[in-house]
Amino acid sequence: MEDLRATQHEVQNKVAREESRHQQRLEAVQVWLDRVNSIDIECKDLLSVSPVELQKLCLCGLCTKYVCSSYKYGKKVFLLLEEVKKLNSEGNFDEVSQPPPRSEVEERPTQPTIGQEEMLEKAWNRLMEDGVGIMGLHGMGGVGKTTLFKKIHNKFAEIGGTFDIVIWIVVSQSAKVSKLQEDIAEKLHLCDDLWKNKNESDKATDIHRVLKGKRFVLMLDDMWEKVDLEAIGIPYPSEVNKCKVAFTTRDQKVCGEMGDHKPMQVKCLEPEDAWELFKNKVGDNTLRSDPVIVELAREVAQKCRGLPLALSVIGETMASKTMVQEWEHAIDVLTRSAAEFSDMENKILPILKYSYDSLGDKQLQSCFLYCALFPEDDEIYNDRLIDYWICEGFIGEDQVLKRARNKGYAMLGTLIRANLLTKVGTYLVVMHDVVREMALWIASDFGKQKENFVVQARVGLHEIPKVKDWGAVRRMSLMNNDIEEITCESKCSELTTLFLQYNQLKNLSGEFIRYMQKLVVLDLSDNSDFNKLPEQISGLVSLQFLDLSFTRIKQLSVGLKELKKLTFLNLTFTKRLCSISGISRLLSLRLLRLLWSNVHGDASVLKELQQLENLQDLRITVSAELISLDQRLAKSISTLYIVGFLQKPFDFSFLASMENLSSLRVENSYFSEIESSYLHINPKIPCFTNLSRLDIMHCHSMKDLTWILFAPNLVYLQIGDSREVGEIINKEKATNLTSIITPFQKLETLYLYGLPKLESIYWSPLPFPLLLTMDVEECPKLRKLPLNATSVPLVEEFQIRMDPPEQENELEWEDEDTKNRFLPSIKPY
Repeated sequence: MEDLRATQHEVQNKVAREESRHQQRLEAVQVWLDRVNSIDIECKDLLSVSPVELQKLCLCGLCTKYVCSSYKYGKKVFLLLEEVKKLNSEGNFDEVSQPPPRSEVEERPTQPTIGQEEMLEKAWNRLMEDGVGIMGLHGMGGVGKTTLFKKIHNKFAEIGGTFDIVIWIVVSQSAKVSKLQEDIAEKLHLCDDLWKNKNESDKATDIHRVLKGKRFVLMLDDMWEKVDLEAIGIPYPSEVNKCKVAFTTRDQKVCGEMGDHKPMQVKCLEPEDAWELFKNKVGDNTLRSDPVIVELAREVAQKCRGLPLALSVIGETMASKTMVQEWEHAIDVLTRSAAEFSDMENKILPILKYSYDSLGDKQLQSCFLYCALFPEDDEIYNDRLIDYWICEGFIGEDQVLKRARNKGYAMLGTLIRANLLTKVGTYLVVMHDVVREMALWIASDFGKQKENFVVQARVGLHEIPKVKDWGAVRRMSLMNNDIEEITCESKCSELTTLFLQYNQLKNLSGEFIRYMQKLVVLDLSDNSDFNKLPEQISGLVSLQFLDLSFTRIKQLSVGLKELKKLTFLNLTFTKRLCSISGISRLLSLRLLRLLWSNVHGDASVLKELQQLENLQDLRITVSAELISLDQRLAKSISTLYIVGFLQKPFDFSFLASMENLSSLRVENSYFSEIESSYLHINPKIPCFTNLSRLDIMHCHSMKDLTWILFAPNLVYLQIGDSREVGEIINKEKATNLTSIITPFQKLETLYLYGLPKLESIYWSPLPFPLLLTMDVEECPKLRKLPLNATSVPLVEEFQIRMDPPEQENELEWEDEDTKNRFLPSIKPY
């Protein structure tokens, strides 16, 4: 028994050592120890009665007076000794412990968050909804998706028992099914040698077998492409099994591919939250060291534009900087070239660059880098950006403008979904400042060739900056400055893009552009004093895009007419332009904009334009009858302004032949109604299929606009200062049409003003599925809006503005439910 006790102590010591290392004793060891304790007690019991049993013996212990009793005692001793021997032999354990079983949720280490509390609550609540099996969180790099995701993961620890297992997997780029299976199998304790030798299909079967009987949560962090749950072996989440799959990604496209069509976007922090995070990283000691530092610190924080990654890294870098000059220097560097800021190239830009790399396609990457040519926080028009891309050759060689633009919008959508650009309303995008710095860093070959992209936009320049090597410059953006003249010589033989818009330019010397044979895009728009192109413009043999809008250009120079490759020419708001004579020599021209220029579409102009066989997009103002307009030119008109047409009624039905007309503005004109017989030829085929915007002002002969029933894709409708308009759509004229056509299905904005006789928009309620704004100003007789309790599904985003405000009190509602639904939507003008 002493040997057994010695073995017991040895085993107990081993167990104690292992348990101090957070290991768990083996069940077999515990059973052995329990048996040893039991034998020990039994031994002590037998020893305690041994004196009594010895007294029962006689003849020197060879016989007993109580045979039965002594026999039973002896048998107990014998069995005890046998058990002791057995336990002694079994006590030689090679292993006495094993790793403890994983808890239901192993809490993941994470830092306290600032400004994400509301997002955390929304994401958690959505994930816990019964009808939600798959949830995606998307957002730009460094915005805090993983931190938020960890917080969600750790919340499962607070609701212990609800789920059988919560599995956290970091996916990352180029993740293979086999790697994901291995990671998941490890969490499920499947990863033995036998399992590792199985093929992917058998592994999937094993994973599925284990998980199908569990209520699980699978959390996939940092996804870059769709993960095939079936191929891995994950049972698909449903309301029946109540399982969940959640993931984070930089690309919204992944959310749709995974089946989450209402993904949640993780956005940058609001200014005050961003300041709190930055303060935490900098520390109170530094901020209290000098009162001036607090204001400078705010300015540095603002440069980060709410991006948590930038706020954290830059805040930590500045934590030990207690001299005002150090903070001023930081602001200078972040303003001039942020990539040069300490840790920017090591800890911020490379992380963001993963999103750029994931685009894969070189042309798409070029489209992205191009956006860095615009100033910080600049809202970029989608159409303009895509026109640049087309001319730069990023979109391919498609000669059909509509197809090229559609492809451009597809590429733009990809950049938006990748969270490299942000949508601003319907027509604009913006690039985050830190993402822009990343783009400039990449475009300059990671800082090695800074003169590849010379971008000094909106920095207060009064003259062209000094460039060491003009021959290295590929793209130059000096837009939004105060440059008045450019007279220097520059041998920019490799320059392809030159942005000079929004300056004070009066003089552009021929010497400056003389060597720019590779120049493709030249934007001189919004230089209100610029009135003449140098004749050396003829040397820009590669030029495809020229924007002279909002300049004082008076005529097309002889040199301009030699630009055989020019495809886009913008002359909008060239109020002093007298003539475009000779424009027919620009045989490659595909787009021409003449709106609000001094050149209207009279017979001589139209005759010359008809010689442009490649023209596909014409935007023009007319103030006289369109005579001898051939079908091809009519088809090219996308935007038409009719101004001052008063001599006789304008034949509106003529517009129906302009099948690509997307925007129509009629001002101070007299026109006849479109004959109903003309419209009734085939009412199932609308005549104005592409018309998305209609503005009508100062048209006093007009009583209604029933014809807009044939413009089913109207997005914006403005009618103003037209004293005879009594209704928008006349019920009698619309007879036999409204059973086929429901008006305003695409309308987002309705603006009615200065219509003293207007009594009705439509005689019954309409659905208005996309309407966001209804503005009614100075329409005193309009008492009822065509709304009911089911109109405007987006009622939370919808607003009605009435002027004068008291007119809202005079409104008549379809019923009480309608009134209750829309009264909160009425906002002050």
